[in-house]
Formats: sequence, C-alpha cells, structure tokens
Amino acid sequence: MMRCDSDKRSRSSDPDAAELIYLKDNVAIHPTQFASERISGRLKLTKQESLLFLSWIPYKGQTSNAKLSEKDRNLYTITAVPFTEVRSIRRHTPPLGWQYVIVVLSSGLAFPPLYFYNGGVKEFLATVKQHVLLARSAEDANVFIVNDFQSRLQKTLSSLELPSSLPVASGQSTYPLDEVYSNENQGGTSAGIDNRVSNVSQYGLRKQKSHDPTRDLSIHLLEKFSLVTKFARETTTQLFSENNGFGSAGKRWNNQPVHSYPEKLSNIVEEKHDQNPHSYPEKEHLNDEEIYNDIDVPADPLEFNKLSLVWGKPRQSPMGSQEFTAFLDSEGRVVESKALRERVFYGGIEHHLRKEVWPFLLGYHAYESTYAEREYLRSVKQMEYATLKQQWQSISREQAKRFTKYRERKGLIDKDVVRTDRSFEYYEGDDNLNVNIMRDILLTYSFYNFDLGYCQGMSDYLSPILFVMEDESEAFWCFVALMERLGPNFNRDQNGMHTQLFALSKLVELLDSPLHNYFKQNDCLNYFFCFRWILIQFKREFEYEKTMQLWEVLWTQYLTEHLHLYVCVAILKRCRSTIMGEQMDFDTLLKFINELSGHIDLDSTVRDAEALCICAGENGAASIPPGTPPSLPLDDGIVYSLEDDVL
Repeated sequence: MMRCDSDKRSRSSDPDAAELIYLKDNVAIHPTQFASERISGRLKLTKQESLLFLSWIPYKGQTSNAKLSEKDRNLYTITAVPFTEVRSIRRHTPPLGWQYVIVVLSSGLAFPPLYFYNGGVKEFLATVKQHVLLARSAEDANVFIVNDFQSRLQKTLSSLELPSSLPVASGQSTYPLDEVYSNENQGGTSAGIDNRVSNVSQYGLRKQKSHDPTRDLSIHLLEKFSLVTKFARETTTQLFSENNGFGSAGKRWNNQPVHSYPEKLSNIVEEKHDQNPHSYPEKEHLNDEEIYNDIDVPADPLEFNKLSLVWGKPRQSPMGSQEFTAFLDSEGRVVESKALRERVFYGGIEHHLRKEVWPFLLGYHAYESTYAEREYLRSVKQMEYATLKQQWQSISREQAKRFTKYRERKGLIDKDVVRTDRSFEYYEGDDNLNVNIMRDILLTYSFYNFDLGYCQGMSDYLSPILFVMEDESEAFWCFVALMERLGPNFNRDQNGMHTQLFALSKLVELLDSPLHNYFKQNDCLNYFFCFRWILIQFKREFEYEKTMQLWEVLWTQYLTEHLHLYVCVAILKRCRSTIMGEQMDFDTLLKFINELSGHIDLDSTVRDAEALCICAGENGAASIPPGTPPSLPLDDGIVYSLEDDVL
C-alpha cells in the first residue's frame, strides 16, 4: 500500500488554473481486506499545459466505519499525480462485486485499488485515452500501458530495441515466466531461478524481452531483481546518468564490485558472537577505507545497540510438557492465556509439545476449550475434511478437461510440493508420503477457499505445520486458521502485501528517520526488498527449526499482532551502516537482503524487535493501518477479491 508523498511537486503542477476533465463520486479505497471499512472519495482527472493529472480525495467526515479516523483517510489521499509518472492501469470488472482499477507508477509502486461502486471504469479509461496514449497489453486485455511521448528521451527509449530487452517501468516484471503463473498466484513466490533473465538497471528502469511489463507485482519476479547482467546495467547507466541528475558519485558506485555479503557476515558472526549477540554487518563490515572513508553514515537516533539491552529480554529455555500442564485446569482449559503466550514468546516450545500448543496459538482451539471439547472437535473436523477432500477426488478425467481452474491449481500445486523443503528429512526422497499429503491438503484448501485458491508460497507455510501436527486433518485445519490471518498476503491485487509494506515504511520512518530518508533518496521507498520476508514470514531466512521458533513467537501476538514488521525493522537497523556506508541502490540492496538468508541470529533479532516495539509504543501502533495482516478478521466482510476469471 502506498500514498503519494509528492505535495511539494503537486503544488506547482496542479494550480487553480488546471482544467477539470473528469470527475467521479463514490470511488472507494479499501484500507483493509473488509469492504465495510472502505473510504469513499472523489476521483478527478485534471489537465494543465497538455499534462494530465490524477487525484483521489476522500470525503471529509464520512466513513462507513467509526474505527477509521481522519488521519487514516488522509494516509491514502492521492494528490495530482501526473500521468508521466504512471506506467500502467489494470482494470477489473468481475461478474460479481465491484469494478476497480489499479494504477501502477513508473517507480514500481501501486496505489491501492480504486473501487467504482457506481460503475464507470469504462468511461474513466475512455477519458484517459483522449489525453494520454494507452496501449492495450498483448497478453492481458485488461491491462493498459501508459506511453507518454512528450519527452524526446522517453520517445527514444520506447522505440529502442536492445538485445533481449524492452524498456519497461521500474519495479515491474523483468523476467521470462518459465514457471507458468496462473491467475491464482500473482502474490506467490517461486523457488526456481531462470538463467535467461533480462535485467534491472541501477537507476530503476527494468528491461524485459517479450513478456507483459504489467506483471510487476509478482514475488516470483521481485525475488530475481538482483540478478543483473553487466550489459543491461552499463547500457542503462549510459542512457540515464545525465538525464536523471546522477553525477560522478552515481557512476562511481555503479562501478564498484558487488561484495559477497554472506561470507563477510558469517565471518562477523563467528568473530563477534561471544562479545556481542547482535552480530549483524555493522561498521566492522566497512574495512575498505579507500572506498568508504568519505561516507558519513548518519547516527542511529535510537542508539540501537543500547536499546535492546534495556528493554529486550533474553530468551528462556523452551516450555516442556510439565510446565504446560500447569497452565491447564483439571478439565483442560487454559487458565491464563496471556501468561501462556508470554511464556511461549520468551522461550518457545519443546518440539514434542508443539502439536498441542500450536492449535491454540493459531486459533484452531479456543483457550477455554476442555479436553473433551477438543477431542470432539477433532472428530467433527476429520469428517468435514474428508468431505471437502472428496470434492476434488471425485472429479473424473472428462470433467477435469472442462474444469480449467482445477487443472491450473492442481498443476501448480504438483510443481510446488515436489520442491518444498525436500532437503528436510521429513520430505526428502522419491515417493515421499508426506509430500503427497501436503499436495492433498493444498488441493483441498483450494476447494475450501475457492476465491483465494492456491498461491505459490502457501506450501512454505504448510510444510512446518504438517511436520508438527503429523495428522492430515489437523494440519489442514491449522493451516486454515493461519490463512485466516495471512490469506490477504496472497490476494491478486496484493492489497494485503502493500498494506504491510506501507506500514513497514512508516515504522522505519518513526524508528530510524535517517535510514528512511536514505531509502527515499535512493528509490527504495517501496520496501520491495522486504517482500519475501513478509510474504512467507522469514521462512527462507532461517533454518527449519529456527523458523518454527520464530513463527510460534509471532503467533502469540503477545506484544503486537505485527511483530514481524518490527523484526524487519530490527534487521534493517542492524545493517544500516553497511547499507548507507556502501551507498546501496535498490538492486544491490535486494541482493544484499536476499543473501542475509542463513546469516541472521534469531534470538538477538527477536530481542531487538521487542525493544523496538516497546520503544515505538502507541506511535508505532498508529503507524499501522487498521486491518493490516495478520490481524484476525473483525467481521464478516469481503476478505478476498473476486476476479474477472472466477467461475
């Protein structure tokens, strides 16, 4: 989620003399996954000196939900954005539900979907087309590429044919999709890497050979931003360095080699662990005085090294069966759920006990339920699961030929499960029964929640749950409970992910304004480099056991529902000197972040996140929009976006 932070620009570009071209009332933004919490406003198109501007202003004093304050509404105001900064517009006209459009900027950021509650998407696009050249995507009839030919440079770039590349807007899809992406998985992630990747320039222009540039929101592509070819980088540097205000400093850093960050990080961890548990790539990493001696890294305003020592508590030993039993009364009810969650937060759970405690943390079992009630629930849910599973098991081959959605989902699941945690003993080897069970659970879930279906990344969540529960039905229902919180991560409009990235940017701004300003100055304000962290809750950053330890800490929601965002801030703050000292641009930063995988100390990171959360206090909570995942659903609102191709 983003808003336009360009007030200074818009004051000069949208004066009173601007001509009103188009006005539409009752156009809404959904700040949460619930339609009942929408913010309604007025959409306008204005024109001045041949430039077209888009604005969306929320109505004052009008909201469908009392929980949304005036401040909440103002966060999403769109103020006079020129179409020279718009890359594409995607329209959605589902047979059920409301029409909406997604406006994607050249920076790669996308505004929240604009819902036309009274219809009118066609008229809106027709008006835009009268003033701006719109080119319909060859691969998706609902996507319109915005081409502005007023700049001679832009015109030259739009017609420029570079080997294996085509200029498209920054932040967008840059790589061929060998792994077929159905309409279900545009928020998913892929483990595969395609070596025929085209590439990302240092200054933000993405290049792609023939695939549609509007597939910019796929994590499959975002994970590959760091795979940059020398040809694309050097070519785009020559084209843009003078035209974008990048002087000799920009050229200087472009010529620096990309360091092997994991190797250096590993050395730092080994050398400093006994002295300081927070063994991140801080100033010890900056040893190249001849390169970095003129870089003045702004000081951390929180004195972070001291902060966690004051507020962050050390981890305790895991909770065992005897201690857990002390939290239960004679009939099996959890007497003090907050105390239990606090114990798990600071110490975790012994592995053999997880199958009992995880269902509580996930919300599958109520804390006040008794032994008998939980046993009865298991039997009922087992029968319900068998019924759900039968829905797809009964599909005949002839029926499957006429059931495109089923074939697409099954094909995607079949591909994903055979490459999910296969190096882990529980899933390794050919004809592994547990791999087949994982496939069955995911297929069943795609029928249970047909609107959301299956998206790449879901298998990453299911794998540890199945390993812990060791029961197909119980694993399924625990997974269902988890998706109630994290399902919005996989929405096709990616509203859930954008909301979290937006909240992360506000937290960094609150807790480390120099670092936030650095990201802003270096076109990293979209925080896409943290996309994978948030999408699958750091699953790729830690080894299997550590991932389970982190997840159960997050699931306690002891300090906040959004501790994962503070974990992101904690890691970024530990790396701030390296990031700013080495003047990382987006591409280098993404490579650096991805290569932190396996080199982050979990205990100190959780401790740092706790300290940051306490330090942020109410200001931190106010920085996170209402309903930001993994907040549990507050009512029976619409959770998942209906798409054009839903049956």
